[in-house]
Amino acid sequence: MKPLDRFISQMVESARLAQTQDASAATALIQKALAESGLLPQGGLPQAPMAPAAPFVDLNQAPGWRAGTSRRHGRGAVHAPHPSRHRANADAQAPGRFVGGSFSCAAGARRYKLYIPARPAQGPRPLVVMLHGCTQNPDDFATGTAMNALAEEHGCLVLYPEQDKGANHNGCWNWFEPAHQGRERGEPAILAGMTRQVIGEHGGDPARVYAAGLSAGGAMAAILGADYPELYAAVGIHSGLPAGSAKDMMSGLKAMREPGKGRKLRQGVPAIVFHGDADHLVNPGNGEAVLAQFLRAQGAELQQHTEAHDHAGRRCTRHTWRDSAGRSVVEHWQLHGAGHAWSGGNPAGSHTDAAGPSASAEMLRFFLSHHG
Repeated sequence: MKPLDRFISQMVESARLAQTQDASAATALIQKALAESGLLPQGGLPQAPMAPAAPFVDLNQAPGWRAGTSRRHGRGAVHAPHPSRHRANADAQAPGRFVGGSFSCAAGARRYKLYIPARPAQGPRPLVVMLHGCTQNPDDFATGTAMNALAEEHGCLVLYPEQDKGANHNGCWNWFEPAHQGRERGEPAILAGMTRQVIGEHGGDPARVYAAGLSAGGAMAAILGADYPELYAAVGIHSGLPAGSAKDMMSGLKAMREPGKGRKLRQGVPAIVFHGDADHLVNPGNGEAVLAQFLRAQGAELQQHTEAHDHAGRRCTRHTWRDSAGRSVVEHWQLHGAGHAWSGGNPAGSHTDAAGPSASAEMLRFFLSHHG
């Protein structure tokens, strides 16, 4: 049995054990699977009581800022960087303010970080909502994507919502649960409400609001684009999955391995998709499935263009669909040889690939060509 197939089968079995209230056996199996896959030291984690329902299993390695100093050395080891590498607004190219806040509504509450450019606003500012992946937080994601420095150049606000560990102990957005896949409910309602609040309080431009994310954050960005087309003018999905591609934890794991089509969208928003063709955590076919989902929803005849690029030794193929005015409406960046990481990212952040192309720069370029 292949390692990924074995890992998934162990996760499915752990979910069954948890549902039968055999918490200790489920915990032991999860730790065994994570240890065998190299995502956990062989000694495992301290035992802790499990909830009756199994939580979604994070497939990303813990980033260095969470690893502590006692992790093992050798292959698969995670070494903690100096704490200053992950402090808020560590990027010297981003001289603006990086402030904390919170939002609450009937669906729940979440904290966030917001980047406010240093340069004076010349009018309402564009707003980019950045959704981190599993095990990440706003500071780490801002560091890894370097989006704040780009936002400073273009005068954009950047909002980094933070998943609550009480909602998902691995910090994953719950894209795989029906309760968080619909309009005005669950996490999409929280994120949309938070977006509106930041627009109102910080001079955001309601016509230039965008959402992007990595992995679980990419899957949630797809949901926001699907359910709030009047709020988000465009979305960026990096190493994510289509909206509605799962209905629970087990089908979520299956979708990560065997891509589905996702649900039909009522209205299409412009979308830019990045995915590495060597991604062993989220099958690269999911990038194509996201692409197909948003293309089907465009409702207009588009002209396709294909270009090959080489960025710092990383080959990639860019597929572009343009409208009658020549504007790029949907883009798909296939990253050849790339794994599950933010393309062109800063290695000081977790889950990044410095080889490029810069997903942040390309997404921002794409975003700012669209408005609601």
